[in-house]
Amino acid sequence: MTLIALNKPYLVHCKFTDDEGRPTLAQFGLPPRVYVAGRLDHDSEGLLLLTDDGRLNQRLTDPRWKAPKTYYVQVEGTPTEEALEQLRRGVMLKDGMTLPAEARALARPGSAGARSDADGDAHVDAEPPWLWPRTPPIRVRRTVPDAWLELVIREGRNRQVRRMTAAVGLPTLRLIRTAIGPYHLDGLAPGEWRTETPREEAERGDVRREGPPRGGIRRAGAAPRRHRR
Repeated sequence: MTLIALNKPYLVHCKFTDDEGRPTLAQFGLPPRVYVAGRLDHDSEGLLLLTDDGRLNQRLTDPRWKAPKTYYVQVEGTPTEEALEQLRRGVMLKDGMTLPAEARALARPGSAGARSDADGDAHVDAEPPWLWPRTPPIRVRRTVPDAWLELVIREGRNRQVRRMTAAVGLPTLRLIRTAIGPYHLDGLAPGEWRTETPREEAERGDVRREGPPRGGIRRAGAAPRRHRR
């Protein structure tokens, strides 16, 4: 049984061949006969799991597992406490109400946490200090502020995070998945991957969310062997 954690770069499609010649997973030298376990849109970045075991793939993608998926989201606008509370309660999309999510504005480095002013606007920093540059970079409007959120959801609807932030008036500019259940990026650079040991929690379907990255993407245990493209 093989389980791979890959940091999928921006604009790479989650397949191994493409009739239109667009970037695919084939460029990263992954082991043979591994298949994607769960989607990640081509314009999103971050953690992608792949496995050669059909039963494990099914467990990882089964909606009944409700694995928490953690995203760092750069949004256009300034998040208010009201907007964050809407995300926490669930928002109405065209395909129905979302499940309650965990949502917080990322605080400035060294601060005690995101705080709100008299108007309910959260004061947040520019970007996480561990973040790699995106190529091409996002388009930033100088007259409109942007901010970073951490969002944890337990569903897998099509482009769900983007639709959720748009529904509360915060269009997504950049989207990075940092964790799926007990599996984390763990410092992988874009295009790097490593072999994971399937966790006992995932086998039982009992996955508990671990804490967010602190000063960088969370590391656990011995340093993994990384593979570059």
